[in-house]
Amino acid sequence: MAEAASQDLLLAAAFVSDAQYNRNIPFKTSPEAVRLYYLYNHWIMRTATYFFIFLNLSLAVFEEPAVYPLPFLVTSVAEVLCLLVFFGRLTHFAKVTHRNVFWKDTKNICIMVAILLSLTDLAIYGVLRIYNVRSIRWSRIVRPIFLINFAESRQIRRAFRSIRNTLPEITYVFLLFMFSLLMFSLMALKLFGERNLQTAEGLPYFKNYLEIVFDLYVLVTTANSPDVMMPAFDFSSWYALFFIAFVIVNTYIFMSLFLAVVYNNYKKHLKNEIRKLAYMKHRKMIEAFNLLKEEGGAQFVVREARWKQLVKLVAPDISNSHRELLLHISDNEQKGFIDKKSFVQLADLLNIQVVTLKIRSHPLGQWMPGVYKSAVSRFLRSMVRHRGFVWTYDVIILINAIFIALDEESPYISYAEWVFLALYIIEILLKVYTYEPRAFFGKNQFWNWFDTLIIFAALTATILNTTLKSTTKYNSQQILDIVFILRVLRLIRIVDSIQRFRVIMNTLINIVPTMLTFGGLTLVVYCIFAIIGMELFHGKIQFFPANSNAPHALECGNPALKDSLFARGKYCKNNFNNFASSFIVLMELTVVNQWHDILSLLPLTPVILFANGFANVTVQPAKLYFIAFHIVMVIIIVNIFVSFILEAFFVEYSLEKSEVETAIEQKIQELGMGVQEDELQDEQLLDNMESAEHDSEGEGGTKPQSKGLVFKIASKRYRTVDALLQRMFEAEIPLEDEGPSFEEILNLSPTASVPSNLTSESAA
Repeated sequence: MAEAASQDLLLAAAFVSDAQYNRNIPFKTSPEAVRLYYLYNHWIMRTATYFFIFLNLSLAVFEEPAVYPLPFLVTSVAEVLCLLVFFGRLTHFAKVTHRNVFWKDTKNICIMVAILLSLTDLAIYGVLRIYNVRSIRWSRIVRPIFLINFAESRQIRRAFRSIRNTLPEITYVFLLFMFSLLMFSLMALKLFGERNLQTAEGLPYFKNYLEIVFDLYVLVTTANSPDVMMPAFDFSSWYALFFIAFVIVNTYIFMSLFLAVVYNNYKKHLKNEIRKLAYMKHRKMIEAFNLLKEEGGAQFVVREARWKQLVKLVAPDISNSHRELLLHISDNEQKGFIDKKSFVQLADLLNIQVVTLKIRSHPLGQWMPGVYKSAVSRFLRSMVRHRGFVWTYDVIILINAIFIALDEESPYISYAEWVFLALYIIEILLKVYTYEPRAFFGKNQFWNWFDTLIIFAALTATILNTTLKSTTKYNSQQILDIVFILRVLRLIRIVDSIQRFRVIMNTLINIVPTMLTFGGLTLVVYCIFAIIGMELFHGKIQFFPANSNAPHALECGNPALKDSLFARGKYCKNNFNNFASSFIVLMELTVVNQWHDILSLLPLTPVILFANGFANVTVQPAKLYFIAFHIVMVIIIVNIFVSFILEAFFVEYSLEKSEVETAIEQKIQELGMGVQEDELQDEQLLDNMESAEHDSEGEGGTKPQSKGLVFKIASKRYRTVDALLQRMFEAEIPLEDEGPSFEEILNLSPTASVPSNLTSESAA
């Protein structure tokens, strides 16, 4: 009986943990499978998986064409090791999930196919290499599949699903845009083709229809404006109306329409994804409750002792006082049990960051109480706490910014720098004197750490540079660069002094996890296009130092680029000769400016040179590679990222406390242990307080009312767009509605409004 209860507790903890972290893996519920599932989700296993995923991707840096060449044997052994780890991870996943679920999951099939293709290609490439036959490592293009399809990368998969679901709507707009582009190109051919106009380089102007389509497509990005217009404009000022109309229709209307369509569909599909997560979390919490429930009069409940054991398993790192606080919230009337409604909120309670604070006296108050508590000391500390102290140093920072922009060689400017350094050091010392040092340098006090490190690093670098200049004629430019950078970084301190700036900073902090998701998405696209680009353009363009005497050094190693804007513009280093250079070129293409310069040799601005340059040293259809990248990266992915930024700001400005947050704050205030958030601004730290993750209270304590202990909910920085949308949808799920089964939730259509078996009016 005890063993069965222990197994039920372990299974319930797995359900609650999944609900807390929004995992939707339908694992087996046998005791052995549950233990394997815990191991599968252990942070070491997840970290190791990510390590080998990025190791596998980074092999392209060391493989031919390599940035840092390594022997083929080394890279092949490393790749085989990565593939073995991936296969082991996949096997582990198969052990914890049902067989029918595993084989129906497309991502598992993708991983197995990618492993098989990689091993096959590696074997073929190795055999051909023995016989000195050059071949292509075509399997490298499938390496990003491992980043996308492992269970840990659900956020990246969600982003790809958003793109996939948005594509149909984008396609219609894109076809309409292409129709407009082709129509304008045809008009341009008829208007300018027979005028015998020439570009500034003496080349025919708008003679070839396909070239016109490409040039006008580039004009949509404004990269070749006004260069592309000038021959016609020089011929007649009236022709400017054609280009103005084109820009208005295609750049301002169609590009804005792209963003509107992407944003609308992204938001719709994101809500559907979050709705699915909300049902999954609700279902898992109900399953956990059903495992632990006991009869408690007219309803089923979870006993207090059982609840404590569960929370200890799910969140072993939270302090005893924090755990007791959560118990007081869940069992509000102190009945000794938790009902179903309160139990279902446990995952949300664990996700809300509650900061435990211990009241401590300042060390100087203990060592020198007479001095520290004197009238002069109290006046000095009140002055430091006053808002005027912050404003004074904001003004000093702004004055320092003016001096930074002035001539560094002037001796008066150098002396002023020492004055500013002294003022900043005095500020730090005054704050440490006023606020308890452990509180001032607490782990959550980012700006205090930033401030102190910047000031003392600048002081050290300045002293070192001054010493070197005075004792020797040596002048280290690296040290000077460090000093200049540190001096400029001080200006960042002013950001936290203005409330509206803090709102923006909070928003930026909130979107960091999703920015990492889009970073992974961008990495996938970059890897694929970089590998394709290396196979298409490797060795076509070479970079030579300025004093090189190599043949065709001025033409980037290719006579086809003679007298081209690409060569004259010194774009030779923008090539696909290795993985790093390919990434840099793709970054330049993402920024848009100069992308068409890579493409051709036409007499336009450097933007067209990228595409035309590579087309000139290969074939003209090579431009399709760059156009495809622009469509995928700039029109689709960047617009989705902009959509997320818009949504994040809308949420940040409209965010209100949830019911769970309100309950926590009310309970903290009822216990008389509350701290108002506005009392804990970075520049207005509570005196004698320090963050602490653990306290020394024993297990026998029943109330988090230890002497000198208080709580507060952390700032809004932990809130995310996903969390808000999930909270909005969860409010529509009635408690008595246990929702669809796991299988029905997993098979939920991304376009359906609600599961088919839900009859609740509020959910519909």
